[in-house]
Order: sequence, then C-alpha cells, then structure tokens
Amino acid sequence: MGTAVTHAVVDAHHHVWDLAVRDQDWITGPALAPIRRTFTVDDLAPHAHAAGVVATVLVQTVTVAEETPEFLALAAECDLIAGVVGWTDLTRPDVADTLAALAELPGGAHLVGIRHQVQSDPDPQWLLRADVRRGLAALADAGLVHDLVVRPDQLPMCAEAAARMPHVTFVLDHLGKPPIASGALEPWTASLRAFASLPNTVAKLSGLVTEADWESWTVAALRPYADTALEAFGPTRLMFGSDWPVSDLAATYGEVIDAARSLTAELSAAERAEVFAGTARRVYGLPEAAAGSSCPAGPS
Repeated sequence: MGTAVTHAVVDAHHHVWDLAVRDQDWITGPALAPIRRTFTVDDLAPHAHAAGVVATVLVQTVTVAEETPEFLALAAECDLIAGVVGWTDLTRPDVADTLAALAELPGGAHLVGIRHQVQSDPDPQWLLRADVRRGLAALADAGLVHDLVVRPDQLPMCAEAAARMPHVTFVLDHLGKPPIASGALEPWTASLRAFASLPNTVAKLSGLVTEADWESWTVAALRPYADTALEAFGPTRLMFGSDWPVSDLAATYGEVIDAARSLTAELSAAERAEVFAGTARRVYGLPEAAAGSSCPAGPS
C-alpha cells in the first residue's frame, strides 16, 4: 500500500526512451539489463497518477540533438509532461540561435532547461571552459536553467561555475550522486554545502535509491543524505524527482515516492508542498494546470 496522497506532486525528473528509435548506449551490462527496453509515457502515467503526480519534467538521456525536438513534440501532445530538459551543444557559437529555434518548434514552450552529461565528459573542467560559459550565459538569457548530472568529485567544479555565473540557475540532479551504498558522507557533504551556499543553486531529491544498495536499501540509509540536502538547500530550493525508469533498478515508482515522503515527514505541510511541487514549478516556470490523461507514446 502506498502512502496516502496529501498534495499534488510534480515529478521533476524522469526519462523515456524507445530503443526502436534510438539506442541508449549507456544501458550496458547485466546490471542494467532490466531497463534495456522501451519505456514510454504511457508506461509511466498509471504509476504517476496513482502517486498523485499531476505534472512531470522529462529529462534528456543522450547527447543527440534530435532527442530534444522529439521530447518537445511529445510534451505538446501529453498533458502530464509540463516541462522538458533537453540537450544541445552549449559550445556552439550559435547556441543562442539554436535555443530560439527550439522554442519555435511544436511544444517549444515546454523547454525549461538544458542538460549535458558532465559526469562522463572527457574534459574534467568542462563547466569552466570559456565556450561553455558563453553557452550557459545564452541559456540564462533565454530564461532556461542548466541541469547538472555529475559525480561527487565534480561538485567543487559546479560550485566554482555557479559562483562565476550568478545569473545562471544550476539544478543539481540526484544530489550529486552521494556514495550511499558505502555509507560515506565526506567529502560529499562539504562539497554539497559549498554548492548550496550559492543562491543560484537548486537540487533534486532524486536518484537516491540507485546510489544505495539496490537489493537492500532502506529509508534509514537514505536519510543522512536527504537531511544534509534539506539543511543545505532548504525546502524552497529542493525538488522531488523519481528518476524513473532508472529507479526501477532498485524500487517501484510507488516505493520511490513513499521514501521521499518519509524523508520529508518532519517538514511542515507548506514545506513539503515546496519539495513536491512548488520548487519545481517556480524554478522551471511550469504551469499550474493539472494533468490530463492523453499521453501518446511518441518517439524518444
């Protein structure tokens, strides 16, 4: 049985992909075999609705330019998807024109941010490069945010980038992937606090179950990391995300949201409303309209 729904929820981080449209070359090896199949919004919708989710943010999976227009078109046809965090090459001199062109596409109004796979980029200082900073400035000028998917050792670079570019909003996915499985807190805690000390930073309470032991994770194991994030960012700069379907490796959709509710149970009702909806709506500029039921599978 799931936790009773007490407020409308925005799932600020999930994915879809269709292996018939495009390979997901990161899904390799036996451990990831359970998610090496197609996942559509139609697969997500019943789980989301059962959990009280009224809107979602669909996040890029691969560094392929064609994916973002596909996601925007899907958002245009699906009431559940309120925002899209896509990908485009931020190092291109004409990135401002590219962002403007994306905004003019079907569903272009749903573009809320851009993400790059910093965690696997071969340049260890990617965020601090002059061409990237130019692209990030163009992103901010377009009213978009930058999602960060990084490893814990990259958090100091993220803090330096945020300090250099106070006009850019940086959204940290999955709390920077803390080492939950090992139980270690440092240096992740210090690095997260340094990043959170900057006012233009936000974080997602997402992806924690897959950073823990997939077979034996507990809410108690997640709690020190969630508590650190709540103390560092506060409820108005923290947002819930499921990370579905990657989360399926360790938990059901219902178990992920139940864990997040347990981790935030000590907050006031108003603070929980921020984590589960308010922060995402404000940071991503999402509309207040409730979700409908029409969600074509579409390409991913």
